Amino acid sequence: MLRKEFLYLVGGLTGMSGLRDLQKATGDLAERDNKMPVLFMGHGSPMNGIEENEFSAYWSKLAKEIPQPEAVLCISAHWLTRGSHVTAMPNPKTIHDFGGFPQELYDVQYPAPGRPELAKEVSSIVKTTSVGLDHDWGLDHGTWTVVRHMYPEANIPVIQLSIDFYKPADYHYKLAAELASLRKKGVLIIGSGNMVHNLRRVDWQNMDTPNFGFDWAKEMNEIFKEKIGKAEHQALIDYENLGSAAKLAIPTPDHYYPLIYTLGLQDKKDEVEFFNDKYVGGSLTMTSVKIFS
Repeated sequence: MLRKEFLYLVGGLTGMSGLRDLQKATGDLAERDNKMPVLFMGHGSPMNGIEENEFSAYWSKLAKEIPQPEAVLCISAHWLTRGSHVTAMPNPKTIHDFGGFPQELYDVQYPAPGRPELAKEVSSIVKTTSVGLDHDWGLDHGTWTVVRHMYPEANIPVIQLSIDFYKPADYHYKLAAELASLRKKGVLIIGSGNMVHNLRRVDWQNMDTPNFGFDWAKEMNEIFKEKIGKAEHQALIDYENLGSAAKLAIPTPDHYYPLIYTLGLQDKKDEVEFFNDKYVGGSLTMTSVKIFS
């Protein structure tokens, strides 16, 4: 090999190594061969964050079955804003946004790092609206109660995307579709809410009765699963037209919109699985969805 060829080869390898180091330093995410799944999690009570029950056990199991992500992007029912925002701090705080629970729950800290570079990428790839970079929020219980069971070592970066509560379902569906490229980059996108969520009609005397659901909750849960399984997304976007059961199931759309984000990320070739398909207190469902290729 000629000397100049040797120097060129070494220089090229050094450049490639430097590029990899630069990518690592800046947090750029390389494309993978396979897409990450998308999850809609029925998160239910904040107590699921510290309890070992059938719901949290499945979250732990699920994390072992899917590829380990480079980062998690969560759309939680508990971050409602005017405009869309994404957390961009390096170390998001653990938010205890609830009241009346045991001190043990308030003592929980989930110190997963953020990923500011991913937040900037989210902001840049969304074209339908401006996504602001937020440095004040953190990880609310819609996120950490689920993710701490999936990744208990808190070693996976986690960021949140807010829900613009002043926009209709179609806005959220279209925004989600613009995030689809992140699935190829190892980002696990999670919508965290509840399909059926009517706290005013909870039967507190039956909170511990296994799989107790009102007739209208069962009716709506089956409709949701049918529409999701058939990828009839427009009907789910226009949920207000699904009858009286829908009005009871979704009195306000805060816990429903995370499902819409999940559906907006579904590819035509994706398959769908349901899990944690249970009723709680009559008027809540933990029914969750895995979308995968």
